[in-house]
Amino acid sequence: MNTVQRSRNRALLRFVLLPMIFLTVALLGGLRIDVDTHAFIFIPPPLITLILSVLLMTLFIRGHAIELRRWVTSEQSTLTNISHVLTLLTLYFASAQALNSVLPERGLLFWLFSFFFLWTLWNNQFSNFDARRLLRSLAVLFGTAFFLKHMFLASLFAPEGGWAKKVAGFLLEVGTLGTLDYQVFAPATGYISFFTLALYVGGLILLTPSPEPEERSALALLRAYQNLPPLERMTVRASIMEPQTNQPALAQEVSTETETIEIRGEVVEAESEDTLAGEKEKGKR
Repeated sequence: MNTVQRSRNRALLRFVLLPMIFLTVALLGGLRIDVDTHAFIFIPPPLITLILSVLLMTLFIRGHAIELRRWVTSEQSTLTNISHVLTLLTLYFASAQALNSVLPERGLLFWLFSFFFLWTLWNNQFSNFDARRLLRSLAVLFGTAFFLKHMFLASLFAPEGGWAKKVAGFLLEVGTLGTLDYQVFAPATGYISFFTLALYVGGLILLTPSPEPEERSALALLRAYQNLPPLERMTVRASIMEPQTNQPALAQEVSTETETIEIRGEVVEAESEDTLAGEKEKGKR
């Protein structure tokens, strides 16, 4: 693959494919299907999801999943910068709608799930992340919320469930004084949410830290070192210092070999002189 084709593929990815993926997530994240009429219901993102999306975007920047200074820079044309800003905006709204798809719609469960996301994302602001570990963490976070909402709670509050599920749901409502209000949707809503989250995670995988490939430099290596956990930093420092500590021993070995060679040379030279002297004496006799 030549350079022109690679540049064309990168442009197609960041100008067409990524915005389409994130726009699709933004459209499907609020889509629900009514359990009785099977009509489409669109639920706008709550205010808390917009706040959580700000924390997510901050994590993307801190974890170097997005190099903001390379997405928007004076070295690029105005049209390119506008396109990059729009792509980042679609990522922001896609994050809000991905959160919207796994949050319960109302009641105590909505606030419990919101607090769960808020607490997790806020604590992650003070942790060291790289892009790969951040992606794994988000996949686990969204996967857990998806399981709790669309599998556990949907099965617990399903209208066609058995008497045991109905009794358990009734006891939960009584135990929480009626604040555990869960809105039931058709099972197809779970499939839509799963497809939405899969698209969102796939878009994050395709999202590159910078629009153009960045050459490896000392600054990039230093940034990667700073993102490592303390234990891995110690390993890197030990591996860097190990050759330096071995250099004196290596120099000593080299000097010893040199001295040995010189001594051997003197011995050989002395032997050759003795041999010549013996031959001269034999000639005189």
